[in-house]
Amino acid sequence: MPFQFKETPISGVIHISSKRFEDKRGFFMELFKLDEMKALGISQFVQGNMSFSKKGIIRGLHYQINPFPQGKLVTVSKGSIADVAVDIRKGSPTFGKYVMYILNPGEMLWIPPGFAHGFQALEESYVIYFITHSKFSPQHERCIKWNDDEIGIKWPLKEEILSDKDMSCPPLSLAENNFIYSG
Repeated sequence: MPFQFKETPISGVIHISSKRFEDKRGFFMELFKLDEMKALGISQFVQGNMSFSKKGIIRGLHYQINPFPQGKLVTVSKGSIADVAVDIRKGSPTFGKYVMYILNPGEMLWIPPGFAHGFQALEESYVIYFITHSKFSPQHERCIKWNDDEIGIKWPLKEEILSDKDMSCPPLSLAENNFIYSG
């Protein structure tokens, strides 16, 4: 089995490691295998995205509300990022809590619907790739303030650089959110 699945402290978010096959030429690894991912409830992906940012850039915390929620499988092909998932499911015992993983090539984070997602570039040169289980819907996109005191994310780098859009996101307590925890 090329993948190792590890539960995180927040139910639903899964840290995934892929086995690397290395030799003198470099390495090969699998990023997705439907039959193994189905165990996580992932049965399809409909959109793939790639992002490049300079060191210190923070993107997020983004999510899409129902009826177009978006689950994401996130990885990097070069460099490293601090990847964050925040539980925004009302009624969840971990509502407002977050998990952060430093992702390097060969590591992935599955972030299901009901979570806000953000990341910080830890190196000058990195490429993030993520595939989503539903398409981007601008009218359903929402965001939460990256440094919301209620959440308390401890970003690794102090050189925090954000877009004007991400700087204007509301705190979790004021963010539009229609996710309900179902246990």
